[in-house]
Amino acid sequence: MSSRLVPRSVARRTRIAPMVVLLAVGILLGGVGAVQAQSSGSGSIYSRFGVGELHGFSSSQSQALGGGAYALRSLNYNAAQNPALWSDQVYTRFLMSGSFRAVDVRDGDGREGLLQSGSLDAIHFSFPLYRRSLGVGLAFQPYSQSDFRVTRDGSVTLPSGTPAPYEVEFDGSGGLNLLRGGLGYKINETLRVGASADVLFGIRESRRTTRFTDPQQAGALRSAEVVDEVQLFGVTGTFGGHLAFRNVVQDEDALSIGLSVTLPASLSGERVQILEDEDPSTPNDTLRVVDGDDLRSDVDGDVTLPLRSRFGLSYQFDQRWTFVLDGEYGRWSDFSSSFDGVGQPRPFPVGGEASLDNRWRVSTGAEVVPGGDDRLASYLSRIAYRLGGYLEHAYVQPDPTEDVRVWGVTGGLSLPTPAAGTRIDLNGQAGRRGTTAGSLVRDTFYRVSLSISFGERWFQERKLR
Repeated sequence: MSSRLVPRSVARRTRIAPMVVLLAVGILLGGVGAVQAQSSGSGSIYSRFGVGELHGFSSSQSQALGGGAYALRSLNYNAAQNPALWSDQVYTRFLMSGSFRAVDVRDGDGREGLLQSGSLDAIHFSFPLYRRSLGVGLAFQPYSQSDFRVTRDGSVTLPSGTPAPYEVEFDGSGGLNLLRGGLGYKINETLRVGASADVLFGIRESRRTTRFTDPQQAGALRSAEVVDEVQLFGVTGTFGGHLAFRNVVQDEDALSIGLSVTLPASLSGERVQILEDEDPSTPNDTLRVVDGDDLRSDVDGDVTLPLRSRFGLSYQFDQRWTFVLDGEYGRWSDFSSSFDGVGQPRPFPVGGEASLDNRWRVSTGAEVVPGGDDRLASYLSRIAYRLGGYLEHAYVQPDPTEDVRVWGVTGGLSLPTPAAGTRIDLNGQAGRRGTTAGSLVRDTFYRVSLSISFGERWFQERKLR
């Protein structure tokens, strides 16, 4: 006669693992505010327009393969951009990813600057309800980020005829965050579907500060600062599908097709504008808020984000070689906002002329694991080596005569660990955005990232005889 028992070590691990995950989430979320607060003025000038620079983290594997991999099935990763892939889970999985980037900015006059910042890429958590059939996925990550500082010089003529030089500084920070949760379900060996509810929220702030730079005029002329803050919140949804075919060209190969669509989102929000000026009688150039009903305004409104669609192909030649090809399209010409100064042709929320255009992106990549699925192979043979690249037509168009193109190359290593299902990924990226033609600037950017993906079988009972 046999008995079903849960070994003590397994029960202890089942209780401890959720606490470890929750502790890690708390530490990361606590550090998000500090990272964003210290990164003002350390991003791309193009994040000044629209809703900022878009982020589309799907998985650390995808990040090294050009940023796509919407059709790629993997036991070690769950691509958050296609919820249909959440159906294909064996392990309860937790992923943390962060990166450091440097941006070298150059304009047509040869002026140059180097900007640096660190940021959180994503926190993902997923688990199977029914092994390799029905799975749950949760994700928290940035949707967009605004992080810029721009200075312009000018001069006005006083009634006395004396010129008064001044400096205007545009400074922006904040952005939108994405909280996603949903299900993936395997209908049969060929077809998988999935859906998620997506919550978008965040605060975006812009400051426009005007300072008179002549010390002799500082006592007579007041500098001023306009603070413009928009808080947004809304809900949308993402639907995904996945087709898998085996033995297409040869035995043991696999061809996959993936598709996901994110519906348009209507975000409700509040905009607060405050005008501050510099009182010459106040010591140390301290800014004070000027009293008056017309110097502070609160306005309710809404912003509509467009439909975004993604399509991917993946081909696994064997257990060693994998190739991906992906595309993304967003109708950002449909972007609209009821806030004054938001949308076309002005940016969101304030600061310069710009229009928005439809965005497209294509990417490709390859992965090789020399040892395949042989667990007895050498350590170097069990490392996954990845290389990719992408080309993008950005959705912002500050100069109507010039398109903003982005291209980049990506690569990375996925390091196995003694714990089955747990990997450490090191990724790199380099590329360019924009051009020095016309009134545009060119960004040359570099990024390195570290991701840790924990995988473990939870709540598993073992039989002892």
